[in-house]
Amino acid sequence: MNSAQSAQSAPRAPRAHHADVVVIGAGIAGLSTAHHLASAGVSVAVLEAAPYVGGRMVTDEVDGFRLDRGGRPLITSYPELLRTPGLEGAAVRMFGPGVLVHSDGRNYRTGAVGSARSALTVARALASAPRPPLGGAGGALDQARLSAALGRLAATPTDRLLARPERTAREALVARGLPARTVSGFVRPLLSALLCDPDLTTSSRCADLALRAFARGRLFVTAGGAATLPELLARTLPAGTVRTEVCVTDASINNVTTKEHGEIGCRSLVLATGARAAAELLPGLRVPGFHAVTVVHHTAPEPPLTDPMLLLDGDRGGPVAHTAVMSAVDPSRAPEGRVLISSTVLGTPPPAAELDRTVRAHLARLYGTPTDDWELLAVHHDPEAVPAMSPPHDLRRPVRLLSGLYVCGDHRDTNTVQGALFSGRRAAHAVLRDLGVRPAREQTPLSAVA
Repeated sequence: MNSAQSAQSAPRAPRAHHADVVVIGAGIAGLSTAHHLASAGVSVAVLEAAPYVGGRMVTDEVDGFRLDRGGRPLITSYPELLRTPGLEGAAVRMFGPGVLVHSDGRNYRTGAVGSARSALTVARALASAPRPPLGGAGGALDQARLSAALGRLAATPTDRLLARPERTAREALVARGLPARTVSGFVRPLLSALLCDPDLTTSSRCADLALRAFARGRLFVTAGGAATLPELLARTLPAGTVRTEVCVTDASINNVTTKEHGEIGCRSLVLATGARAAAELLPGLRVPGFHAVTVVHHTAPEPPLTDPMLLLDGDRGGPVAHTAVMSAVDPSRAPEGRVLISSTVLGTPPPAAELDRTVRAHLARLYGTPTDDWELLAVHHDPEAVPAMSPPHDLRRPVRLLSGLYVCGDHRDTNTVQGALFSGRRAAHAVLRDLGVRPAREQTPLSAVA
């Protein structure tokens, strides 16, 4: 059973009604839009075709395990996590500082920076003191260059990053003097985890923003699964705002027609679906390319790693891009005494008949332990999981198409939770400007729980 189904937040409203704004899509972009509008006193109706909220941020319940359909961690330095109203009750579970990188048969901890100041301190220390080599990322000099680069990114204002020449991430990293072994052994697997792009074809500006966020913050997940964030956003909206299992058959600026509720009058319409669904409702909208993601969940008799670390494959030695013992990061995702290992495969996965076997073989090398007695819990494949951001990429694709018609989502910004939330806020503020309403000022902290 899908956990979001049992946690549906709002009762259905009466059939005949009117809302100032109708939002189509109850992913985090649409829910963010609704919160910013509701905070300003605007009435909102959020319509979702699925039986649950969250879009791609869904958590399934299987035999007491809570299994995410997506495989990306969040970062504490995402500013929209603080700016989006409704997230006060979200508890987070931190990964250990930095990441583990598997290279040349060993696992190395690296990339622990945490803030602009500490990044610069680490860079200076590494430049003057030798350290053991990081497998495929080179020796002390390469480590110093890597940490210095992260430190500079952490301290660089966003507008200066966006003013840099745009190229692919791979081209930009090589042009900045990072050795190819450092790019392939650390930066590529890290960006694979953050942006789902193992070939580094992403816009260098988007890659810089992701690396800057990593250098300034910590990787984390929400307690209880990825669905926690959208479920919390839906639950904290006014009662009756969110309605699931509502199929929109026709939509215009002033009227939305649904199978279940008939016509809903409105003053403005916001499309907050995925890129392809938005283009079906509004022909002419651009549909980007996508990165495919497959998430594979296993349980094991014993945890192969006790530290709550994200483990990256620096060698590209198999289908798994990154993996983690999620029950060590967030114990609430597994029944007491059970172990949950979640692994992410990027791109086209092996054939279904071979997937579990090849993933197990790769995980045995990454964790350094046999996996024959591991039990497969679930596999989820999404061929359009993450919109691609190839250069040139417009980081601020317009959300206002005309007065009364708006569109938001990670395909209008960056392809991260940060981008989805920010596009929702941009859309809400555009609506409010056109309605002549002043936005509310909010700042909502997440409650960090170790």
